[in-house]
Amino acid sequence: MAKGVAGEGFGPRWRRGLHRARLGVRRAGVDYFRGGASDGVGLTVLILSVPALAYTTVCVPVWCPPSALVLPILLGGLLLRPSSLLLLYAASAVALVAESAALGPYREGPARVTPGTVLIVTAVALTGLVIAQFRARVGVPWRGGHTMLFDLRERLRVQSRLPRLPAGWHAEMALRPAGGQSFSGDFVVATRGSVGGRTLEAVLTDVSGKGMDAASRSLLLSGAFGGLLGSLPPHNFLTAANGYLLRQNWDEGFATSVHLVLDLESGDYELLSAGHLPGVQLHAGSGRWEEKAAEGPLLGVYDGAEFHGVKGTLRSGDVLMLFTDGLVETPDKDISEGIDRLIGEADRFVATGFRGAARRLIEAVAKDVNDDRALLIVSRD
Repeated sequence: MAKGVAGEGFGPRWRRGLHRARLGVRRAGVDYFRGGASDGVGLTVLILSVPALAYTTVCVPVWCPPSALVLPILLGGLLLRPSSLLLLYAASAVALVAESAALGPYREGPARVTPGTVLIVTAVALTGLVIAQFRARVGVPWRGGHTMLFDLRERLRVQSRLPRLPAGWHAEMALRPAGGQSFSGDFVVATRGSVGGRTLEAVLTDVSGKGMDAASRSLLLSGAFGGLLGSLPPHNFLTAANGYLLRQNWDEGFATSVHLVLDLESGDYELLSAGHLPGVQLHAGSGRWEEKAAEGPLLGVYDGAEFHGVKGTLRSGDVLMLFTDGLVETPDKDISEGIDRLIGEADRFVATGFRGAARRLIEAVAKDVNDDRALLIVSRD
């Protein structure tokens, strides 16, 4: 009986110990990935690799030259904290001295520790130290930095996703950041509000700056605008957005924005603008394009700004296009010329329909422009 009790006690204790060990390993792995774990293991491995490389250099200098020490130094700049990095540098310096003593003066052959080798190793070491100090100051570990940037890019993409529209309606948007980067100062937020999702509200915003310079402000504003959109009466949105920008006190804190409020049953809409370019509407009955320009100052310039909308109606076959200045503005041409060119390219899609046209229009009108470009198309079948 005693043996049975002892046997039953050993099993649960063994399972609990295994569970704690598994949790410890997983926690250590998460901490390492996030950069919160100690870098002792990485430091030990890299320091041990230094004498291994030095020994290989002494034995076969043709295949492993003295400059091979830049490998652990470079990895150390990516992996280690600045204080640990100094220990690795000290070990590397000792290894260089030992290699020089073992191989002899550099004048006796090419596979020696030359002044150029010392300069290369020193330059890489200084570069690694700068990288390590930057990571320590920012607080973003190299193992999670790329993941964080990927997550930010995906959040911008999700926030710019348009809601599903009822039958008979189509909406799409295309975005091209400046210089082929992944982040843009242009963004779109949209939602279906009112009872039963009868109303589509979409806001196209162009933040001052472009590319990575405007990415952080764009991310912050897209989250704030997404929270405001649909929770306020349409005529109060730009006023609230303007107040939000003013409270940020940014040195370069202005933005332009256009707010579309569309009734998906009647086709009636209203555009409210904050210093943004006019939209253009295709009237299918006449085949003519009409500019729809609303009045309002830039966001984030002064308090008490008023925004006056312009109204219109999308009938069967009509199309409404909203865009940012990067799509139609160039240093050597007027904005009106850019809008005319966009309309000319858009005429090619009148016969075949505008599904998939946003991306192709940006490629046709402003493919190699060094500015953020965004185009929102809403059409009624």
